[in-house]
Amino acid sequence: MCGTCGCGESASHGHGHAHESEARRIAVEESLLADNDRDAARLAASLRARGIDAIGLVGGPGAGKTTLLEATLGRLCEPGADAVVEGDCAGDLDARRIEAAGARVAQIETGSLCHLDAHLVGHAIETLDLEGVRRLWIENVGNLVCPAAFACGEARRVVLISVAEGDDKPEKYPAILAGADLLLITKSDLLPHVDFDVAGCTDRARRVAPGLPVLVLSARTGEGLGEWLAWMRETAPPARVG
Repeated sequence: MCGTCGCGESASHGHGHAHESEARRIAVEESLLADNDRDAARLAASLRARGIDAIGLVGGPGAGKTTLLEATLGRLCEPGADAVVEGDCAGDLDARRIEAAGARVAQIETGSLCHLDAHLVGHAIETLDLEGVRRLWIENVGNLVCPAAFACGEARRVVLISVAEGDDKPEKYPAILAGADLLLITKSDLLPHVDFDVAGCTDRARRVAPGLPVLVLSARTGEGLGEWLAWMRETAPPARVG
């Protein structure tokens, strides 16, 4: 038996081989990701054809995704223009908050699944009345790992890192930054009370994603929300004609 990996080959064999179970696992994962990429591309095209701007929000638990949405909806002041897909492992607390803020909401309870995917989002959208909707927000499950590989049909993906989480997150979770269109450093009102280096976090993020836009904001105080809304409008896909 191999003393390194436990397979039935000689103890002296090299590790250039792939074990059957490992190869099968890799094949299944690649198939799942390929299927999701196709579903995401179809969903993105469908939303684009309807003139709906889809924006994905990803971040760890407590990064401030729902609070940012509440503040954003309050400043947009466009009744009926926003719909939200809320992803949580359990409960509808966030969905109720967003509904109270005036958006149409579809809740996805993922159970043990640690991320949304395009298939789940597509089915959630089927329950929404999208007439007159201009923006679809997709708030992912709080997680900096699993959502990285699964597109959800969004046109842009925004990553949130709160100052309470630590400025090392881009270095520790590079995959989530690699697919980002914007990094929001949130809860800036807490900066006087925590050890967080904004410049250091920005530098780490741009080592992963050169040129990545970074904004610092507080949904509680309103700091940086003007810049956030400006970025959102400036990078939105062209409006549908006709």
